[in-house]
Amino acid sequence: MSDRGATADTVLESPAWLDALRSVPGVRAGWVGRLPGLDVACPRDEAMRRLRSHHEAALRAFTADDARCWRGEQVHGCEVAIVPGATETIAPDGLPVVPGADGLVTREAGVVLCIHVADCGAIWLADRSTGAVGLLHSGKKGTESDILGRALDVMARAFGTRPGDVTAVLGPCIRPPDYEVDFAAAIHRQAARTGIGNLIDCGMNTASDLRRFYSYRKELGSTGRMMALIVRDAPP
Repeated sequence: MSDRGATADTVLESPAWLDALRSVPGVRAGWVGRLPGLDVACPRDEAMRRLRSHHEAALRAFTADDARCWRGEQVHGCEVAIVPGATETIAPDGLPVVPGADGLVTREAGVVLCIHVADCGAIWLADRSTGAVGLLHSGKKGTESDILGRALDVMARAFGTRPGDVTAVLGPCIRPPDYEVDFAAAIHRQAARTGIGNLIDCGMNTASDLRRFYSYRKELGSTGRMMALIVRDAPP
């Protein structure tokens, strides 16, 4: 296995398509794309173990020393967990996850949310009014189950979020012609139906650029995972 060194400056990215989130006071968002030179042509659990030191380097660069990172188990469902306080279990990579959750939301400052993707879409959410943030794993199945709508419902009940106050960003995901289902378009329709104030779609297709992205479909299941992060550093 080639390892180019788990240094934060070569791992954590701040792409321009996350700028809309950074314009929300107190919110920071991050992204870790494909890591050149790291062999992840293997099943998911082993790939995640090989990525672990690199992703931990990115987290160290992204978080304060006392920040707590939360991950969902990601079972391609629509369950959204409120953190902190959710039950956790240990994933095969040795790190804790919230079982059954494909989405995480919080209103507490300093709580880092994290998901991993390789063709499914990461959706970042930031509420300018209440201070709540969220991070969703929305692929074909999650989109069909309307995880976006469910997350907004959870945020409304728990935090008083109104969709019109929410800025959302859809990250790189697989798209036609490399995939027969245009779930990115479905996410746009769901956002319009729920009344989200601002949805930014990066428009990037993970299957079309294997130098920058991992693609589960293009690489026949033997590949790594990108990482999405969001945190609110202070109350709004």
